[in-house]
Amino acid sequence: QVQLVESGGGLVQPGGSLRLSCAASGRTFKSYAMGWFRQAPGKEREFVASIDMYGSSTYYTDSVQGRFTISRDNAKNTAYLQMNTLKPEDTAVYFCATARNYYYTAANKYDYWGQGTQVTVSS
Repeated sequence: QVQLVESGGGLVQPGGSLRLSCAASGRTFKSYAMGWFRQAPGKEREFVASIDMYGSSTYYTDSVQGRFTISRDNAKNTAYLQMNTLKPEDTAVYFCATARNYYYTAANKYDYWGQGTQVTVSS
């Protein structure tokens, strides 16, 4: 089993930046694509970004394109989400998760999930 732990969330003003981290356990981190999802109260879990197992290919949802950057450091068993120019509508609990392929955007295609970290964008 893979265990994932997100960190780096917090309160930030509109236009600000945060970097989320996702620390993974186990020897098989390099074998998985990684994705970031978010969920606001009363809304469905939404795909944000994903990256293949090598860090060679990435994919983003339209609403974060150009503002967010997903990356990974396989030597550290860690994935990241750099979030810039944050907007109030980015407020949500952010989750990282593993998948067989980076081009999956549906939550049910992801196998292992972290506990989530809260991101609040407010003035």
